[in-house]
Amino acid sequence: MTPAPSDDVEDRKAEHLRLVTGRDVASRVSAGWSDVQLVHHSLPATDLRAIDLTTDFLGHRLGAPLVIAAMTGGHQIAGDVNARLARAAQRHGLAMGLGSQRAALRNPDLARTYTVAREAAPDAFLIANIGAAQLVLQDSDAALTPHQLREAVMMIGANALAIHLNFLEETIQPEGDRRVRGLREAMARAVASLPVPAIAKETGTGMSRQAAVDLSRLGFQALDVGGLGGTSFAAVEAARAEARGDVRRAGLGHVYRDWGVPTAVSVVAARAAGLPMIATGGIRTGLDAGKAIALGASVVGVARPLLAAALDGDAAVDEWIGQFQEELRVAVFLTGGARVADLHAVPRVVLGDTRRWLDDLGYDPSPSPALGAGEVP
Repeated sequence: MTPAPSDDVEDRKAEHLRLVTGRDVASRVSAGWSDVQLVHHSLPATDLRAIDLTTDFLGHRLGAPLVIAAMTGGHQIAGDVNARLARAAQRHGLAMGLGSQRAALRNPDLARTYTVAREAAPDAFLIANIGAAQLVLQDSDAALTPHQLREAVMMIGANALAIHLNFLEETIQPEGDRRVRGLREAMARAVASLPVPAIAKETGTGMSRQAAVDLSRLGFQALDVGGLGGTSFAAVEAARAEARGDVRRAGLGHVYRDWGVPTAVSVVAARAAGLPMIATGGIRTGLDAGKAIALGASVVGVARPLLAAALDGDAAVDEWIGQFQEELRVAVFLTGGARVADLHAVPRVVLGDTRRWLDDLGYDPSPSPALGAGEVP
């Protein structure tokens, strides 16, 4: 197969960045956070300033349960953004994911747009990123090899590798990869070949209980549920298709803009796998994060708000992170906790559409013994 020219991939990455920051490409369906209420505790347990936000994730201690979610790479502007976000990850002790590294594996000249992250954040937990669709033979490209996966890890000195599941986006994307025959076997081989933990990462369409369990059985060590309620990559690809006059793909994007499992539902569903979990999708405040952690997430991922802040400079990124941390600290304080992990055991009420999703699917959002139930202060 003849690979697509690397500059096509580079142009696509730049186009994604422009659309995500400049167009209305958000899901019109809520992630579900407004349906989740944490029960107020009238007697706080510790001083607000003493609330401990540190969190362990895949053997690494984070300053707060926040992953600067995978967004970009593969073109010059992306390199600048990644450097700025990585500096913030280093300053605040956060984790950070990079965008898909396929562009750099095809064209080593683009590797610099990813390697800047490790240079700027020598101590941060960095997550490399490759697409699941690229693990099998496609019409325009050969499958990535185990050597290339390890190369993606080494490129940024990664602490983990995310294999992203973006099949709705691939379906709508004019140049998308739509072959999946042998995918599960390829993913299992890929995970087994890695020198670092593998994270199965959804990208805006969420995760069911069965999918989470299946991914666990394939050997993944963590899940990123990437739920419905944040950026809709169907909407992103619809805009790209419209610009190219591709009526069919644009139509698909509009029809499927709100397809998926909302993030709050996905978090509860994915608990069945028993793996560390990142809740990404529509997290906009520290209170949203607190609710996600109460439902079962280990940490949360934030993409678009931090991307927008990064385009305004380092100070804007620090301001966003500082506000987020304060909001999360208050959530712990007002529910009677002393550390962020105490949120796992906080009583919660789930209402509205999220409750209907959970009831219809048979998912129980109450505290799980594995998450510390019975330890409410």
